[in-house]
Amino acid sequence: MSPPSPAMAGLLQALVGASEKAGTIARLCRAEEPLFQLLVAEKSGTDKNRRFLRDFKTLADVLIQEVIKHDLGKEFPELQGHIHGEESNEFKNRQGDTVVVRVCDTPGDTAALLLSVLEPEREAAELLSAAVHRDVTLGDAELASVALSIPTQDLAIWIDPIDSTNEYIGGHEDVAPINGITPAGLCSALVLIGAYDRQTGCPVLGIINEPFYRRDPLTHRWQGRYHWGVAYGDMQLSSLNPPPPRPTPCVVLSRAEGGPVRAALGPLCGDRLCFAAGAGYKMLCVILGLADAYVLSEGSTFAWDACAPHAILRALGGGAVALAGALQARRAGDTSPPPELVYNRPVQGAVGAKRWANQGGLVAYMHPQHLESVLAALATVPGL
Repeated sequence: MSPPSPAMAGLLQALVGASEKAGTIARLCRAEEPLFQLLVAEKSGTDKNRRFLRDFKTLADVLIQEVIKHDLGKEFPELQGHIHGEESNEFKNRQGDTVVVRVCDTPGDTAALLLSVLEPEREAAELLSAAVHRDVTLGDAELASVALSIPTQDLAIWIDPIDSTNEYIGGHEDVAPINGITPAGLCSALVLIGAYDRQTGCPVLGIINEPFYRRDPLTHRWQGRYHWGVAYGDMQLSSLNPPPPRPTPCVVLSRAEGGPVRAALGPLCGDRLCFAAGAGYKMLCVILGLADAYVLSEGSTFAWDACAPHAILRALGGGAVALAGALQARRAGDTSPPPELVYNRPVQGAVGAKRWANQGGLVAYMHPQHLESVLAALATVPGL
């Protein structure tokens, strides 16, 4: 590895600051419901997630991604060209014209560009531009005290500007949690920023921002929160503490998960089989100890979904593995720890978003014994 850059002490703080600005923009875009209806463009072609008949790209998605790219690239020039996101920065306005969304040099120029998408909503364009150009003050003493020596020139970034976009667009606000896990709704819309080693693909630093964590009881406005983790060499740091393991593991799944997987996990989990929306949110449930593992049998998540939460899991002693590869190894009698997911290897022969799919599904876990229990249960499922 290259020698540490002196600027590296501020990388974690910069990523958290970028996530907070992103959360502000996500809340702002939802605050004006009539306007929000105009901010939706359908994903198509190679950028379409095959799991959904319709998938959506919002201006909030594109703008947040470009703000993070701009702010991080400006502070850390060595990261320019290595900050990747889910979204194309092209947005189609109501006239059918394609606008390339970017952060301009001044708030006025950014507002003018946004107005070309939002016409005639000039006030909205100016509000968004002000949020884009506003400096973020964190006021987090614990975070400010963290000093890292990670060389940025060896890192790259994956951004998911709004994970669980469908839930963000749907905007269901009052979905009741079940055993602490909210099965759907706005709270599962997250901002995910993950850094990985360019050479190894290993996730080393992750930020999860929850823009819609709770409503302020006085103002009724949404409030957010964030979590971070660092796993680099022998260093493991996090804003969270590792949750204790349960005797009977709780596993969280997508509602689209097939019957054979549910049936195989039933005897292991009993009534602790839970369901939720959003890959990032389900991994966050594991991080927070609301679940012990997240299982997905399909290749319908991507590098930008998993990189940030995977880094936090590693910081807390957990991880994320490719399900198909882990099962193949166990069936062959290999009892060594399965290899972790990596984020620098595109799928050969794939195009568009599928180049970065986590093929063969995944298992995210906090405690190794629960990973082994899940793999043992799923090893009986034909076709996995």
